[in-house]
Order: sequence, then C-alpha cells, then structure tokens
Amino acid sequence: MHIVLLEPLDVSEAQLNVYADRLRARGHTFAAFEKTQNLQQLQEEVKDADVILTANMPLPWEAIRHADKLKYIDVAFTGTDHIPVRQASEKGIQVSNCSGYATDSVAELCIGLMIDLLRSIPQTSRSCRQAGTKNGWPARLLKGKTVGFAGAGHIASSTARLAKAFGARTIGYRRHPQPDDAFDIQAADLEDLLTQSDIVSLHTPLTEATRHMISRRELQMMKPDALLINTARGPVVDTEALVEALEQGTIAGAALDVFDTEPPLDPDMPLLSAPNLLVTPHIGYYTQESMDQRAQILFDNLDKWLSGTWQNQVRP
Repeated sequence: MHIVLLEPLDVSEAQLNVYADRLRARGHTFAAFEKTQNLQQLQEEVKDADVILTANMPLPWEAIRHADKLKYIDVAFTGTDHIPVRQASEKGIQVSNCSGYATDSVAELCIGLMIDLLRSIPQTSRSCRQAGTKNGWPARLLKGKTVGFAGAGHIASSTARLAKAFGARTIGYRRHPQPDDAFDIQAADLEDLLTQSDIVSLHTPLTEATRHMISRRELQMMKPDALLINTARGPVVDTEALVEALEQGTIAGAALDVFDTEPPLDPDMPLLSAPNLLVTPHIGYYTQESMDQRAQILFDNLDKWLSGTWQNQVRP
C-alpha cells in the first residue's frame, strides 16, 4: 500500500519515524507532506495513494475524486465535516476518525473558558498591566451555577464531571437519547436547558440539523446574565445573531474556540468587535498529550485496517 500523510500531526519527528518505519518494514510506502490548500498540489500528492492520513485540513472531493487507488481515509480528528464522507462512501472508500483523543483537553478548556468569563480574567489581566484594578469588572463563582450541555457525548460528560467538582448543577440535551444511555447528567429538552442554564456549553457535531442550532430565538431564551461556550463547531451558532445578542445585552458573554472558518480570522470581522467575547484559535483539542494519543489512535486505526478490521468507522 502507498500511504500518504497530508499534514503534520504535531508529534516529534522521531515519533513519526517510528510509525513510518513500522509501515515500511511491512512492505508499505509512506510519504509525508506539509499542509496545503492548493488543489492541484493535493491532487498530485494523493494520485497514487491507497491510504490518506489527514487531520483537520479541509479535504475537498475534487482533491481525491481521481485518486483511483484510494481505499481508506484515516482522519486524525473527531469531527469529519471537512471530509467528503458521502462521496467517498459511494466510491467504496472507507473512513475512520480518532474519536476520544481530545476529550480531556476540550473538557479542561471548557472549564477554563467558563472561569475566565465568570471572573473577567482577560479584562482584569489587561487592567493590571495598565496600572488598573478590578474595579468595574464583575466576578462570579462557578459553584452553584447551572451548566447546560447541548450535545451529550464523552466531552460533555467529562466537562460535566469537572463542573460538578466545582459545585455546579449540570443538565444536558441530547437530540437522540439512547435507552441504555450512561450519560449521568439530568436530561432536559433544549428549551428548558436554555432557560434554566447560567452557562450553556455546546458539544454537538455539525450536521444540517445542528447548523445554527443556536440563533436569535435560542439566544433570546437564555438568561440575561447567562454565558455561552462553543468548543464544538462554529456554524452550530449563528454568528450574526450572537454578535447582536452580545451588543444588545441579550446574554452576558460568550467564549468561542471555533468559528465559521478555521483561524486565522479576518481581524475586521464584526464578531471580533463584539463586547464580552473571549476567543481562542481552535485550541480545544491541542495539548501535547492529546497529540500523542491522536497519533497512536490514527496509526492503530491504520494497522487494524491493513489487517482487515475497520475500526472507528465513519459513515455518511
């Protein structure tokens, strides 16, 4: 098999060489490339590939539609909305992801963003550097707050456990509850979650059903002193409606790690001028521990697939 890695995995060169050498020892070829959005370059890189390894770089169907040998796409990421899964499946190409590698990383960031907003940490840090004080910046506890999780998977569950350790109450909304659901957060429908929560944390995948799941109507249902946290996918939130809600004081603040497009963002975009908004450049998944685990899962997926077992399956 000819195996191509389309972007760096943020692990050491020595660690990547261990995986590559193992594949070569089994008779496979391995090539690694830098990230690119040049369509012609992508087509050249994948034209003879049997297997593509990639992460969160958008991979358009046009880049791979003529890769006639391609049989498997192994995605070093949880979400796969940047991968043409439907077209690949129709062509008989199997797709796997690395679900679970960043659960703890995203959960810890969620809690950090909540505390940053509640304690006005970015603003008071800036004030302190400018010879100012805490005056004028509100501060509230996470203890005693109701945290609502829209989307109730592993990341939401891990974040909820951390929130409970701070003394918060947790409720959760899941679009498709399972009869044997082990999710240990009090269930709520979306409307109740929005009206009851002091903090709403989003953890849904991006689908046509969840696109703009949080828009004007939903933001107006939230408490005026409520906070919104999005570490899921940017388009789950209607950006224009969020800007309006922050400017009008419909909600007290928001923290975003994800956007309609991947960072770097246009500094002139209206979102970045909204008040009481904390932004980070899609760092939820990014810790060294998660990057190491992601690579392990990625190459374990590949090893299993090469041996005839398709694990961490992604279907249309």
